[in-house]
Amino acid sequence: MALRAVRSVQAAVGSLRAISAPSAPCSLRPWGLLPEVGTKLNKQEEFGALESVKAASELYSPLSGEVTEINKALAENPGLVNKSCYEDGWLIKMIFSNPSELDELMSEEAYEKYIKSIQE
Repeated sequence: MALRAVRSVQAAVGSLRAISAPSAPCSLRPWGLLPEVGTKLNKQEEFGALESVKAASELYSPLSGEVTEINKALAENPGLVNKSCYEDGWLIKMIFSNPSELDELMSEEAYEKYIKSIQE
């Protein structure tokens, strides 16, 4: 279930430039604004924002927990977010603090069905 949750979250992320400052402590990087390692996030707390040519979107934490890593590879290749969202294009890694929150996430199949429904 956790792998599917991660994939659903990763697949939902668009493209690439920070547009607003979230409430969590963040650092501006060439490719965006993401929380510092060690930042504690609550479920649904804004932790960054991304902008694409067509839209701007805030990023919200799907789970409560602590940020353990940010993807520094995006500094060299921000297109990874779109090209390799399930492998190399992740934004943050975290250790969740409330395992029951996993049960509230969409499965990979439900997420794919949702995406198809909004594209029609």
